[in-house]
Amino acid sequence: MFFFGLEKAGWLVDATPLTTQLSTWLASAPPASRWYLERVIPGAPVFARAVPLGAMVSGIALTLGFWTRIAAAVSLVVVLSLQFGAGSMFRYAYLTDASGLPLVGSLLTLVIGGEARKRETRRSKIE
Repeated sequence: MFFFGLEKAGWLVDATPLTTQLSTWLASAPPASRWYLERVIPGAPVFARAVPLGAMVSGIALTLGFWTRIAAAVSLVVVLSLQFGAGSMFRYAYLTDASGLPLVGSLLTLVIGGEARKRETRRSKIE
C-alpha cells in the first residue's frame, strides 16, 4: 500500500491525473460504477489528496504493526473504491488477479482479526 500511495504522490499537488482517470473509467463503466463515478468526480480534488496519504500511512502502519485493524480498513476502502470505480470487480479476472479478490480478502481478514496477539498478551497479564 505504501508504494501504491507513493506512486500516486503527484496527486497531492495536482488532481488532474485522477480526474482524467475517473473520466476515462466513466466512459466505459458498468451502470453501478457509472453511478459511483458521477458522484465521485466532483470531489476529485479532495480524493486526490486523501488516496495517496491514506495509502502511504496505512501501508506504513501495516508494515510496522501499528493500528492494524484501522490501517487495514483504510486500505480496504481505498482499494475497493478504486476497483469499484474502474469496474474491475465486475470482471471474471478479478477473482484471480492478485490486486483483486485476494487483496480484498487479505485486508478484510486483517480488519476482522488484526491485533489478536496483543489482546492475548493483555489477557495473560491480567490473569
